[in-house]
Amino acid sequence: MTKNPQPRADLHLHTIYSDSTLTPQDVINAAKAKDLACVAVTDHDTIDGYVPTLQAAEGCGIEVLAAAEFSSQLKKKTVHILGYLLDPNHVGLQNYLVDLKQRRIARMEEMIARLRKNGMEGITLEEVRAKAGIASVGRPHLAEVMVEKGLVKDRQTVFEKYLSDGSAAHVTGVFDEPYHVIELIRQAGGVPVLAHPMLPLVDERIPSFVEAGLGGLEVFYPNASDKISLYYEKIARKHGLIITGGSDAHGENRGWTHIGKVTVGMDVVEELKAKSTK
Repeated sequence: MTKNPQPRADLHLHTIYSDSTLTPQDVINAAKAKDLACVAVTDHDTIDGYVPTLQAAEGCGIEVLAAAEFSSQLKKKTVHILGYLLDPNHVGLQNYLVDLKQRRIARMEEMIARLRKNGMEGITLEEVRAKAGIASVGRPHLAEVMVEKGLVKDRQTVFEKYLSDGSAAHVTGVFDEPYHVIELIRQAGGVPVLAHPMLPLVDERIPSFVEAGLGGLEVFYPNASDKISLYYEKIARKHGLIITGGSDAHGENRGWTHIGKVTVGMDVVEELKAKSTK
């Protein structure tokens, strides 16, 4: 195995506590194999995976950052905000995450109802929650149920036809605007970073996000071309934002990436720490 010349960090990955097949121990094993110095557990709308991953990393020298990927809504677009170095014991954060779990359940009920109107019968909330297990329910869990029932041939088709932004069963208006999420992350001592900006394409809003307290931009992302990364790097530098990156690994649920596919130097972790208000 070739050793990394400088310590590296993967600042975007998921565990079984959201929509990944990776256990905390899987995460640490993969980080060891890639000779990573640091990982950030960025599960969707939960920090439940942080402590188990911290425990799995005990004694192995891998730093684990408390983080999450928060869902937000800007008109009909889903915008994800990464929060790094959160205080897991912050009461406001804990209350917000409990509320988000309830919103996700209500959203799932509405998506199932819309699918029924589109001829997709026989899907129950109980089935989706069982598929989610310890995780908060999300679209990937619904997609798994639909595929297993033979209603749609594969996950990609599920999202393209039914669950992606603007499609037949997608439900908007459940989550807060990015500005509120940015403020919440800051209140919890964290650093808010706009996740994979090349996906939602809300570039015109980045200056207003910065005014609201945005601290960074996820410039480096799997399969993003050098041209695209350079474009967002220029935006980040223009606004004095920390330039971050990560694999967005989800285990078997996202075969086009893996832990360590995209990394950044540990200097980025130090920048995040310097900007944290904990």
